[in-house]
Amino acid sequence: MLRINAQTLPEFQRFLRDDGLDGWLLYDFHGLNPFARQFLPLDEGQFTRRYYFYMPASGQPQALVHRIEQNFFEHLPGTIIPYSGWQEMEGALADMLPKGGRVAMEYSPMNALPYVSTVDAGTVELIRSLGVEVVSSGDIIQRFLSRWSAAGYAAHMATVPVMHRIREEAFRSIAEAVAGGGTIAEHEVQGRMAEAFTDAGLEFDHPPIVAANAHAALPHYAPSADKPTLIKAGDLILIDMWARKKDDPEATYVDITWTGYTGDSVPEKIDAVFQIVRTARDAAVDFVAGRLDKGEPLAGWEVDEACRAVIEKAGYGKYFTHRTGHSIDQKVHGAGVNIDHLEVRDDRQLIEGVGFSIEPGIYLPGEFGIRSEIDAYIGPGGIEVTTAPSQEEVLPLLALFG
Repeated sequence: MLRINAQTLPEFQRFLRDDGLDGWLLYDFHGLNPFARQFLPLDEGQFTRRYYFYMPASGQPQALVHRIEQNFFEHLPGTIIPYSGWQEMEGALADMLPKGGRVAMEYSPMNALPYVSTVDAGTVELIRSLGVEVVSSGDIIQRFLSRWSAAGYAAHMATVPVMHRIREEAFRSIAEAVAGGGTIAEHEVQGRMAEAFTDAGLEFDHPPIVAANAHAALPHYAPSADKPTLIKAGDLILIDMWARKKDDPEATYVDITWTGYTGDSVPEKIDAVFQIVRTARDAAVDFVAGRLDKGEPLAGWEVDEACRAVIEKAGYGKYFTHRTGHSIDQKVHGAGVNIDHLEVRDDRQLIEGVGFSIEPGIYLPGEFGIRSEIDAYIGPGGIEVTTAPSQEEVLPLLALFG
């Protein structure tokens, strides 16, 4: 992530010029726009009034801030314009912004990309009333916030084998518990995994998903100690896990999903559904590789379509109920391009430095669900699957660990 300061300002402004923008207007009020605080190096303070930071494509930025809080902005590049009343604020905005110009804000037309649309409609109306065209800052956010740094990439790659070890230990613990007719609760496995993350120096925003049988058909299922579900022999188990290196602000998340079956062999229907999902997953990777090898631009929605087509052709299209993948950066659901043409049409480009998941799924209500999730990164040589090995078959847990 690149923050705005005197040293980085030329890089931001060069991107604005290349993108045909007259400027970028960052606005916030009481933390409603988290991107403002992510890009502006503001110390902790009592921000109780509206503030605007306008970065023109050329020239010095201007910060329009209330007089009682202007001291918080003195270290930013450019000049400070103080205001007290709303009339003074609106007049200063009119003088500051280029009438007839194109200015980016955290906005998305028709809310097509809600991930970046964090400026309220009233503020957008205010800026438009001044004769300014408001366009989305989604591409700016992706380029300067979501692309992985060298340190972020290294932390991600160092975390991958740790995640696979914890994943294998979880499946082993399930197999050992159910062998000979025993059981173990979903939430017990979840708790052990969370402890393993912490012991390994990892952090996460939510405990992993451990889902048995029909629960695996609920993509965002959460195990419950209040209503425990016991895992026994003959069950399908889905584990979805995500974490990143703790106390490392540049570390990017690792997010993977694997499935196992508590038996010596996997039932034919479960295996058949998994193979469809695996084929769709790999088709998405191959599609990205092919387009990038040709040097052709590629949008997130196109990858979703390539993946989804495999599942639709197999007759399970209505059971693939979510996007193919999401952006990954310092957050598990990042601010960059998503692999999505179902929930939204994400027309942002897959550019060098971005990471994302590929996680097709088939969810049969009341029966079981299968999801196979990998992480991918766009490097100088094209797409790289960072979470290898990828799952190639449902794991027969009792045969492997019993």
